[in-house]
Amino acid sequence: MFASLRLTFLMDTAVSNRNNYIGVSLAVITTIIWSGNFIIARDVHQQIPPISLAFYRWSLASLIIFFIGYKKFIPEKSIVIKNWRYFFWVALTGITLFNTFIYIAGHTTSAINLALIGTTAAPIFAIIISAVFLKEVITPLRIVGLLFCIAGVVYLLSKGSINTLLAFRFTAGDVWILLSAFVFSIYTVLVKRKPSTISPITFLFVIFIGGTLLLLPAFIIERSITPAINWDTKLFGSILYLGIGASVISFFCWNAAIARIGSVRTALFGNLIPIFATLEAVWLLGESINVVHLVSGALVITGLVLANWREDKSKIPISLKT
Repeated sequence: MFASLRLTFLMDTAVSNRNNYIGVSLAVITTIIWSGNFIIARDVHQQIPPISLAFYRWSLASLIIFFIGYKKFIPEKSIVIKNWRYFFWVALTGITLFNTFIYIAGHTTSAINLALIGTTAAPIFAIIISAVFLKEVITPLRIVGLLFCIAGVVYLLSKGSINTLLAFRFTAGDVWILLSAFVFSIYTVLVKRKPSTISPITFLFVIFIGGTLLLLPAFIIERSITPAINWDTKLFGSILYLGIGASVISFFCWNAAIARIGSVRTALFGNLIPIFATLEAVWLLGESINVVHLVSGALVITGLVLANWREDKSKIPISLKT
């Protein structure tokens, strides 16, 4: 009997560890791909207005997911209709608003403000929302890990200079990126509440198409009041990257990570985005890497390790239960 119980325990532990490793890996892969989103947004902002960039991105992603998921969607349609309010909010926050706000912010704020607010605010919002509405426990070690992540991002974006931080000022664009971080934290938390009977493909099928349709009115208005888009090979390639990599592939990975390690732990990996964005800039743009990059990377990685460390269950957790 005891041997059977021990075997069951070991099997459960192995499955748990496997899910943990897979979840972490998926979250890291997603942040690598998403970090390219910021580079592209800055690179093409003079060629295409923000809402149009978001609309073409999600239109392509919707087209791809339609062919992949239509047959799966049909037998699950009744579940979607029953939970239409849930899918409306997920589509609105994760698809319609999140990246659109980033693209708008990129026109009116500096790169340092864009990355600083976007990468540090989302995990904080996600932790608070999860603690209040999902009753997720916030352990002391997770808080310490989050502080390390924030310190790493701040150090990177300030280039290690206190004067840069003291000169920090909010602009209209900063408000947009703050809103972007807030709506994405809502999306991350909502994904955790996904109806269990809905397949991952149907989930993306509904929110991609729904989010794109919600963008349509704003897209029509923008096209009527802005100059013609300057299409070229670079812009086409950028939209392909955003529509396929940063949308279809990344959202599959991100949602799968949330299912395995939870919304709070997954959200913390967003702090890797500025680190990966720096490495991509070195690779793609020929920029140099220095001690500031190495120190900030070490701080963020340390924070992620601490935040994902399995604490002793006997320790008293910190909770924001109401």
